[in-house]
Amino acid sequence: MPKAKKHRRKASITSSSLTGVPLPSGSSSNPSSTRTFIRQFHVLIKRKAQLQRLLEEPRIRKFDEQDATRKELASIEREITNLGGLETYQRMSSIGQGNDRGGGSEKVLIGWLNEFSEPQRLCETNGRFKLLEVGALKHDNYAAHASWIDNTPIDLHSRHPSIKEQDFLLLSEDQNRSKWDIISLSLVVNFVPEPKHRGRMLQLAHTMLRSDGYLFLALPLPCILNSRYMTPEHLQDLMQNLGFTQMRSRWKEGGKMAYWLYKKTAIPSHRNLMPYQKKTVLRTGNRNNFCILL
Repeated sequence: MPKAKKHRRKASITSSSLTGVPLPSGSSSNPSSTRTFIRQFHVLIKRKAQLQRLLEEPRIRKFDEQDATRKELASIEREITNLGGLETYQRMSSIGQGNDRGGGSEKVLIGWLNEFSEPQRLCETNGRFKLLEVGALKHDNYAAHASWIDNTPIDLHSRHPSIKEQDFLLLSEDQNRSKWDIISLSLVVNFVPEPKHRGRMLQLAHTMLRSDGYLFLALPLPCILNSRYMTPEHLQDLMQNLGFTQMRSRWKEGGKMAYWLYKKTAIPSHRNLMPYQKKTVLRTGNRNNFCILL
């Protein structure tokens, strides 16, 4: 009788394997190690949010269940700390956007705005776009375009005095209503652990953009091509229901990133939000669980 196969658990990433290795400014660590670290960090952050939600649930849970949840949460938090925390995650992400890796996503946004002749139009009128760059890892991503872009970079953990430490989801909706010409959500929505908070982020972006303002969205390509709950068509319908018209999109089969440029339009009067209020399986098989809920 053949022996059953043993499933070996993947070894966790430790601080000694990643964070203990010095990473010179402007150079890249091993690309595979960087991607593995970022994926592992996302998994830990998502599980941490799930455990915190369980502890906050109003229904009565057995003491041993609560105790087990607290112990797992403490273990997850220790592993995040051992990985170096958010600061190391940001450092790895910044390296992934280095010039030797093709640069940051701002190049894509600038390229599209040039296609629409926005720089020329603004320079002729002595105007500047008010840009809110969410999840900014560098303070000077748009410095070369300061003549027509007035950039405000924010992040959960500021790495520079010019980057405001701010949670986008906690920004005042009233104070930011129709305030921004462009909002950049590059590798931000996928970092948010709760699917409903991802949807809330997109809804807030619509509120905070001026009429005809631009939303720039960047996600890892597997979020739309290898998810149980998300496809390019599903995302397109979701954005239309939120009041966004797609102007540009860019990705390639076998690539790692997907980019979109949307323009704010009126929210449809007869929109249907039901397909985006609970997880609906769109694919089966070995898939990831990325989704956006409203």
